[in-house]
Amino acid sequence: MIRECPNCGAEVPARAKACPECGSCEETGWSERAELDGPGIPDDEFNYDEFVRREFGSQRPVTRGISPFWWVVAILVLAAFLYTLLHH
Repeated sequence: MIRECPNCGAEVPARAKACPECGSCEETGWSERAELDGPGIPDDEFNYDEFVRREFGSQRPVTRGISPFWWVVAILVLAAFLYTLLHH
């Protein structure tokens, strides 16, 4: 019987005294009730989009381009390169 650590979710061997991943033990966060019935793979009815909305909200992430500062830096570096190339 495989148990699952309630602290980190790692598989814990049946006779282990502590989680091999995070070190949690019964005193620090897991007990004999922590058991895993199956492989933990979502079933066919799992709705990924609903899961993402529930976990992260319905707002779309804000995509940000390159900061104007880095555009200025790139132009200055390019200008310096061209200046040294043309004047030597």
